[in-house]
Amino acid sequence: MGTTTTTQLSNRDRAVLRAIAEGRCVVSRECGHPLTIDGICCADQFAGTRLTGAGLIAVAGSAPRLTPTGLAVL
Repeated sequence: MGTTTTTQLSNRDRAVLRAIAEGRCVVSRECGHPLTIDGICCADQFAGTRLTGAGLIAVAGSAPRLTPTGLAVL
């Protein structure tokens, strides 16, 4: 799991993981941010990159999904 460990995850990171698990998140470049949650651009523009780099999420098309590691974190 990259440089981010579960002890370093912020509450925001955990909230993004929950949104992905619930199917409320999509990847959208339209508003300049990689992730939109409930149709609103994620305020943390680096969350998607950070969580992908940590091995917690993977993106197929416009639908991010939790990896087994990401699922274990939740």
